[in-house]
Amino acid sequence: MGFAVGLMSGTSLDGIDAALVELKGSGLETEVRLIDFMTISIEQSLLREIEDAITLKSSNAQHLCSLNFKLGYAFANAVKQICEKNQFSLKELDFIGSHGQTIYHQPELEGQFIQSTLQLGEPAVIAYETSTKVVSNFRVMDMAAGGYGAPLVPYSELLLYQNKSKSRLLQNIGGIGNVTVIPKNATVDQLVAFDTGPGNMIIDEICKRFFYVPYDANGDLAAKGTVHERLLERCMSIPYILAPIPKTTGRELFGSQFVDQILAEFKEVSTYDLVATMTMFTAKSIAENYKQFIFPKQSIDEVIVSGGGSHNKTLLRMLQDLLGNDCKVCTQEDIGYSSDAKEAIAFAILANETLHGIPSNVPSATKAGRSVILGNITPVPY
Repeated sequence: MGFAVGLMSGTSLDGIDAALVELKGSGLETEVRLIDFMTISIEQSLLREIEDAITLKSSNAQHLCSLNFKLGYAFANAVKQICEKNQFSLKELDFIGSHGQTIYHQPELEGQFIQSTLQLGEPAVIAYETSTKVVSNFRVMDMAAGGYGAPLVPYSELLLYQNKSKSRLLQNIGGIGNVTVIPKNATVDQLVAFDTGPGNMIIDEICKRFFYVPYDANGDLAAKGTVHERLLERCMSIPYILAPIPKTTGRELFGSQFVDQILAEFKEVSTYDLVATMTMFTAKSIAENYKQFIFPKQSIDEVIVSGGGSHNKTLLRMLQDLLGNDCKVCTQEDIGYSSDAKEAIAFAILANETLHGIPSNVPSATKAGRSVILGNITPVPY
């Protein structure tokens, strides 16, 4: 038995997610109880530093060095906040699982740049500030084994969502969209998982630029627009969308540079139509990946959506319309879970496996050459 905090800050940069959980056991028999979840806003000055760091033109070594420690303090503060909220002493906390903030992810060889990844949020700072053992840097061992370092959550999804009578798709819609296929009574080697393409990233960027809001709450802005078919066709023609699986993508392809490109090419499209079209782009990229890589091989009973996109009613409606009667689209809340807490819980689970010496990557999803134990362990400093 143990108590842990799982930490996650995703590509959407909408805050630090912290999940306080109780875990019993290890492996696929692990029992997980969510005690509480909260999202802690990132201070505007720190947010600007992150945005500068992920932009190749404005980043530099001194900036990254300082930001690594600043994020460490921010993550430590998130742990303190969720424990204080629940009147839970840090002394009772057994460990912290911290994904960190992805600054750059290079899943494929590109010229002189080899497969690599960088997540910041110094674990030594977190460990010192909380007097708690930290497991971090989960992606690198999978990449050392020849994998993409993503997606990381399929193992935890199998543990939490396997069902004896239903085949399920776990579709996360954060900054990027990713899916895990969990057949009835699946084992780890039967899992299929990959990034479907953009999630909220493009939608959020347009909302910030033109509507001065961080995201399209409930999909209300998209509902006021009309899908621009030529722009949608242009987006769907991007080679990644129907590239063979396994595959992974990120801000490097669908970030602000992508928004700059489409705005330059489609100056005539209204702002509401832009949001509507990019929302449909997310929905259609998901649906087309299902039709290309999943549905031909097996029937699916339900799609369970998590992440910020699960709150976008327009996006969910578009996705259900595209899938038709093939399967039912629902959210984590519909089955008694939390859409927002899912990934933070996952990193508490992965940290627990690391501390028990159990591999938790899924080679069929990441393309790694073998199963490996993920993460680096930073001990209690005193």
